[in-house]
Amino acid sequence: MTDPATSPITYAGYLALDDLLAAQHPLSDQHDEMLFVVIHQTKELWLKQILHEVALAQGMIRAGDLVPAYKSLARVSRIQAVMTQSWDILATMTPADYLRFRHVLGTSSGFQSDQFRRFETMLGLKDASFLKFHEDRPAARAALQAAIDAPSLYDDALAQLAAAGLPVPQEVLSRNVSAPYEASPGVEAAWLEVYRDTERWWPFYQLAEKLVDLDDALLTWRHKHVVTVERIIGRKMGTGGTDGVGYLTSTLQRRCFPELWSLRTRL
Repeated sequence: MTDPATSPITYAGYLALDDLLAAQHPLSDQHDEMLFVVIHQTKELWLKQILHEVALAQGMIRAGDLVPAYKSLARVSRIQAVMTQSWDILATMTPADYLRFRHVLGTSSGFQSDQFRRFETMLGLKDASFLKFHEDRPAARAALQAAIDAPSLYDDALAQLAAAGLPVPQEVLSRNVSAPYEASPGVEAAWLEVYRDTERWWPFYQLAEKLVDLDDALLTWRHKHVVTVERIIGRKMGTGGTDGVGYLTSTLQRRCFPELWSLRTRL
């Protein structure tokens, strides 16, 4: 019998390729369903890495180590760009191609991705209504609930602003972190001090721009999602029961770090 401790590590073994490549199970005999499965599974793998990086960045920021956190945040932005580009691959599937297998999807929808909802939540877009979509997966539901109950990346950044002596309102610092974040004129004023004296507040200025990169990339992803869905199914209802393009378009108004956008008008 081969001793696992002394047997060579192979590429396929290290990456568990047999398991990974056996995880695609199209439900129809239509050629393009494989693309649909692979695209969405790949997005979930990238989301796993994103959550890994955001957790590391949050820990660093919470400890006051702002500069080391930049690397993970920059990496997330690059991953977001790759995920956005993948919509172009999916868009090679025509409406007729998709309609040949859409019926097998049932009520499944990317709307139900627990990892994407955890990513949004960790950035500060908290919405407990998404918990109901994960009753059949207790671990996923618990992870999303934990993210809702914990301070977001933005909460941690604001706490560090206050610790450095910038005028973050106490009501923001002591707010219920499980509730959706609401923009604050006082928080905008604190960030304005950073942007008006970038040399003094350089670490916070760079952190703010890294956060805007994340928000920008998320908005770009959402926009490309809207365009791709409309290109393939038009204004039809989404498979998960959402309003399809109508719902996706409404998400373009969301901002994870609202004051980092609004302050630009006042500079």
